This record gives sequence, structure tokens and C-alpha cells, in this order.
Amino acid sequence: MNTIKVFALALILAGTLGLVYGGFSYTKDTTVVKLGAIELTAKEKETVNIPLWAGIAAIFAGSLLLVAGRRK
Repeated sequence: MNTIKVFALALILAGTLGLVYGGFSYTKDTTVVKLGAIELTAKEKETVNIPLWAGIAAIFAGSLLLVAGRRK
């Protein structure tokens, strides 16, 4: 497989996952209070939403790359 096909398949896979899951979340540590040697931290859960149009656009772009790769 050449790199264009691999990139096209990765775009299609990422777009499909974006449509199925709709986003992802992660946890980050933040410093709440820092007083000398004492430091108080808290874990915050952040959510990133993937727009519907972005998933569809990734699938469409990946499909175009696959078709363009075959026409060589």
C-alpha cells in the first residue's frame, strides 16, 4: 500500500469513529492552591466534541483520495 491509500483509510476510519462516538474526554491535573511547599491539585474532566460535519468531511475526503489513487 502506498502512503496515499494509508492516509485515505486513516481519514475514513477517523471520520467513522467521529460519527460513532461524537467526541472524547480526558482528565487533566490543575493546581488549585499553591502555598509555599503545600500544593493542592484537582483533576478536571474535559470533553472534546467532534462536529458531525467534520466526520462526514473526513469520510468524503478519504473516499476521494482512494478514488484518485486508483486512477493513476
